[in-house]
Amino acid sequence: MFLFWNRSSTRNVNPTARRTRESLGEDFVRKLDALHDDALRTGLVTTSDLQEAYRKSRDADLNPNKINMWYVLGILAFIMVVTPLFYEIITFLLGVRCFLPNNYIVSEATRPISDCDFCRDVTGPKILQNLTREEFSPYAYSSQPIIIKNAVAHWKAKQLLNFDYLKDLYERIPGAMDEKCQFLNFRSDFKSLQDVFAMPSVRSNLSIGQTPWYVGWSNCHSVVLEELRKLYPRPHFLPVDAEMPNTDYIFIGYEQGDFMHLDYIPRLVWQAQLQGNKSWIVAPTPECDHVCQSFSFYVEPGDAVLVDTRIWYHGSSIPNKGQFALTIQSEYG
Repeated sequence: MFLFWNRSSTRNVNPTARRTRESLGEDFVRKLDALHDDALRTGLVTTSDLQEAYRKSRDADLNPNKINMWYVLGILAFIMVVTPLFYEIITFLLGVRCFLPNNYIVSEATRPISDCDFCRDVTGPKILQNLTREEFSPYAYSSQPIIIKNAVAHWKAKQLLNFDYLKDLYERIPGAMDEKCQFLNFRSDFKSLQDVFAMPSVRSNLSIGQTPWYVGWSNCHSVVLEELRKLYPRPHFLPVDAEMPNTDYIFIGYEQGDFMHLDYIPRLVWQAQLQGNKSWIVAPTPECDHVCQSFSFYVEPGDAVLVDTRIWYHGSSIPNKGQFALTIQSEYG
């Protein structure tokens, strides 16, 4: 149709139309001409109709932007609707950095099979009274969980450290809550450390009718770490050559606790229970269920706990309803 012209006279043929016909080949052009002639013979269309159809086709070819305009507008509308939703999702996942901490699923699927000697004949933690570094030396790298009673009862942190102290410390140090430190919200509704310290006092104190909460985070900000370590020294019983990281963890809250998991870290873990009581449950890896057993234990304020959390599945909870708990954790090895 777009090649239609008055073929009875070719002297005044449009040069563009002539070139188009020549590029398509005579056989195709004859078929198209026959189609035009058949259409005219039906009486349903006129020469003017064919010319108008040609004009519209030509205009569309010369103005492709008109055809694409609606597609562009549709894409822009889609972006405007989806972008805010996408932003909210990304913000949530960045705020809750424990969404899949350290690629936990991959780590679990690819971890080495355990040698069950670590848990064979272990039915509970070894409980020791406060002791010196020399006395602790035989147990320092034991795979059996250990409780050292009253090992940290003399720390300043046991008397001074609480929610209000931490809130004041983090709020007065510039950038303390902007660091990319790991935040663990567990079962709480908090997305970040900023959310924790922004909660009203009725909830931070778990007043009647308030929802329990429990969170943890790494204090990787150097100034915060320096200030906090003024309140607690390196545990006196650890080997003198034991290395410790430049990051400690703080766990605080009520009633809830940590879910069962393994830690994919390079060293053993020590915890100082500073406020409240905590119940632990530890379990062997699944491949050792036939020779080892799960067990639970209970720690009190002033106790230290040492567990190789790389080989024992472990979880914890605050057993006493309404009781605030605060724990400091680090590694050694």
